[in-house]
This record gives sequence, structure tokens and C-alpha cells, in this order.
Amino acid sequence: MEDTQSVASLLQSTTSKIQQLQKAFAELESHRAITLNLKWKQIEDHFHGLEKSLKRRFTELEDQENEFKIKTTQSQKLLETRQSAVIAKEEASLQKLQEKRDLAVAAITGGTPMVEEKPPPPAPPPPPLELTLTNPQLAKLCEENDVAGLHKFISDNRKNLATIKEEIPVALQVADDPGGFVLDSVSGFYNLVDGKKDANLLGQRRTCIMLMECLSVLLENVDGVYVKRVISENVKERAKVIADEWKPKLDDLDLDASNGNSLEAHAFLQLVATFGIDSCFLKEDLIKLVPMVARRHQTADLCRFLGLSEKMPGVIDVLVNSGRHIDAVNLAFAFELTEKFSPVSLLKSYLTEARRVPSLIKSGNLSPAQNDVSERELYALKTVIKCIEEHKLEDQYPVGPLQKRILQLEKAKADKKRATEVAKPQPKRPRANGISPVYAPPPRNTNTDKNFYPRITERYAPAPTPKPQSQYVYDNRPYGYAVQPDTHMGAYMGTPAYNMGPNHAHYFATGYQYQAAYMH
Repeated sequence: MEDTQSVASLLQSTTSKIQQLQKAFAELESHRAITLNLKWKQIEDHFHGLEKSLKRRFTELEDQENEFKIKTTQSQKLLETRQSAVIAKEEASLQKLQEKRDLAVAAITGGTPMVEEKPPPPAPPPPPLELTLTNPQLAKLCEENDVAGLHKFISDNRKNLATIKEEIPVALQVADDPGGFVLDSVSGFYNLVDGKKDANLLGQRRTCIMLMECLSVLLENVDGVYVKRVISENVKERAKVIADEWKPKLDDLDLDASNGNSLEAHAFLQLVATFGIDSCFLKEDLIKLVPMVARRHQTADLCRFLGLSEKMPGVIDVLVNSGRHIDAVNLAFAFELTEKFSPVSLLKSYLTEARRVPSLIKSGNLSPAQNDVSERELYALKTVIKCIEEHKLEDQYPVGPLQKRILQLEKAKADKKRATEVAKPQPKRPRANGISPVYAPPPRNTNTDKNFYPRITERYAPAPTPKPQSQYVYDNRPYGYAVQPDTHMGAYMGTPAYNMGPNHAHYFATGYQYQAAYMH
């Protein structure tokens, strides 16, 4: 605590020290004989940046310290509770032993027949976990065995999912049959499928898996005496029946399609682990499902609980052969197999595979972005950098060249996009006067009199005197000549004469137009 206060006081004095440094720098500038390249603003920004970084790191350390204190307090309370339970159990055993001794002595000395011992009372409920519920509704739903209500509550409060996940093990203790309640909530896992996998259905499946994980947490925090109350033999038999129903459905799962994130395979493995029925299945059958869940963060703990650690080298080989080198690296670190499977070699092989052009067989199953070699390489580079930083491999595999390559690919991608946009044909814009540039033929006339169209003796002759008249407009530019009004047409129709545009075409008597060669 004293060290923390001293560090805080030193951080508070940083501002005054920077001011002293500023005065010293100003005095130095006043006596300098040559021009310095540095400016005080640069030095000040540098020290302010260091100050902010130190304060941020100090705050993080304080938060971690407080979190550690909370966990320590909870652990101490849990140990005290368990210790009290053990002491109470010892006292009960001593009392029973004393009663038996008294009965035996009385039978020997006085001839009193020994009284038949009554069966022991049922085990009390497990001691509650030391955690205050911020969601009392959880306890109520568990006490009422309301499976549908619990699913709905979790779905409606997904923003607080982390807190809910911590409190569900506590709330499960008030249920009459915690194991049976959770089993009821997951028994309809496959009934949730309705021909499609929308976000709501996937969310319900994740909830089923989370409830089994919470039941496992409860089992880890109770004594062995209370385990049978949490999961009875009847519940175990029901869980085995459900697992036997699920297992054939897993045979149809595609290893490549699941991409290491199969909820079906995860739910099966979690069911087997939580309800302790792994002895009912062969390890070879269980290990085949691990590549389908290799991307999920619970995989390593599940494999250890199911006793599959010795089989993990084979799983890593399967992942490498299927091009999932990142998952292979993560499992190699999780099971301390990095000497046999070099992380750097696996990451370099992953980048080499990403630069290859996909075969015709595989390209049909890939999206356009995945078929693009540059896009695949760009994604692979970012994934490799993230893996290097996560496992602290910078000394063995520097990220500088990888970041430089990312900049090159992103620049080439931007240049390609600009070139594509320039090459695109521009859509036609509407004319300012509202007239479409597409020519429409004149309306059909039902008058079939051949004299309707008189012979035009003078072609495209300019009118001697400009008069207001309609002009044939094309491309927003009127023709530079007008057509001589036809007096025969007006006289025949009894209507005013109209102008005909120079369309270089002939007309049938029906009014339809056909093209002919220019005649000059």
C-alpha cells in the first residue's frame, strides 16, 4: 500500500518536474551558440505522452489489485464455509460413534438389547457460493423450474451475459433438482432447428451450452457428498439417452464446413463432460469431434476433463493438413506441444498456403473475396500478426516485414478500386429540358389513304423566314435547319400544318417507319 501511494505521489509531481525542465531548457536556449534541432514543444509532448502512459498503466495495475483482493476475499469465505461443513461433519460422526459406544456398553453391562440405528437423514443442500445476486429473477426461475422463462431472461439480457453467467451457478442451488433442470433446458437442443439457422436459434443453442458450463462450475464448488444431489443417477441415465440420440446426428457434420466452431459438436462434448458419462463412449469417437470445435476457447479445458490430452498430437496433425494452422498453434500452446509443432514454422506455412491460387475444385466453395489471392493473403497476414502478439512470438517472428507487406497489399487494393471506378461507364443523365434523347416514332395513324403523305420536292430546304415552330431535338441540340410546312397535309386534314424532322427514313401507309439508305 505504501508503494502504491509513493508511486501515485511521484506521478502527481510529474507536472512540476516538466515545468522545471522547461525553465532549464529556456535558459539553455538563451546561452546556446548554435541552433538546436529540437523545440520545446516536441520535448513537452514527449514527456506528456510518457506521463499519460504511466498513469494509464498505474490505473490498470490498481484495477488488477482490487480484482485480486475481491477474488481472494471470496476464496477465503468459500474455504471458511467448507471448513465449517467439515467440522460439522466430524462432530456428527463423533456423536454417532459415542451413541454406538454407549449402546454397546449398556448391552454388555445391563443386558439391554441394542436399539436398531435409524437411517441417517438426507444430506442437506450444498452450501451456497459466496456471491450476491444482482439478478434475483434468476433464483426465482430456477426455484420454479421455469426452463422457458430462463431462456427468455438470458436472451433479453444478453448485454449483461458475463454477469449472468457468474450468477447462474448460485441460482441453480435453489432448484429442487439442479442437474435435471439444466438437462430439461438442453434436451430440446435439436428441436430448435427450423430449417434455418438465424441469429435467434444460434443464440438459444449457445444458451444451452452456457447452462451446462454453469452446472459444471457448481459441481466444482461443492463437496463430494453433495454431488449426487446436484446430479442424481436418474439424471445421468437421462443424459446418456440424450447423448445417444445426438451422436448419430454428428456423423453428418462436415469438418471443413464447421470451421472449428461447431455448436453441435461442442454441445455433445459438454453434455458428456458435465454429466460425467464419458465412460459410456470410446475416446476415439470423442477425439474425432475435437477438430470441429478447435476454434472455441473452451476446447482445451473440455479435452483435459475428458482425458483426451494424449490424443492432441493427432488432432494438431489433422488441423495442419486441413489448412487450419492458427488453430493448430493455439492447441500446441495449450497442451505444451510447441517443441513438436514449431509455432513459427506453422505460421509461415499458413502464409505460404494463403498465397497459392485455389484449385478449381475448392474455388467453387469459396467466396469471391476468398478466391482473390491478395484478399486471402491480406487476411492471413493480419491473422498471423494477431497470433504472434497473443503468444508473444515477436522475438522469433518479427512482425515488421508482415506489416510492410500489409501496407503494399492495401495500397494495391486501393489503386485497383480507383482504376475500376474510372473504367466504369457513366450512367446517362436526364436532359435539362426534360426531353429524352431516345427517339420515339410518331403515333400510328389509321388513315390508309396513300395521298396522305405528299411528295416532298424540296429536301431540307431552309425556311426563307424564321417562324416559331417545333424543332426536332436530339442530344439537347436543335437541328440547324427547318422543314418547309406542307400545305397539302393541312388542307387534307383540316388542321394546321406541322413540321417533319430530317430522319432520313421512309414511312409505310400505316405510319410505321423503316430505314433506307441516304439518297443525295
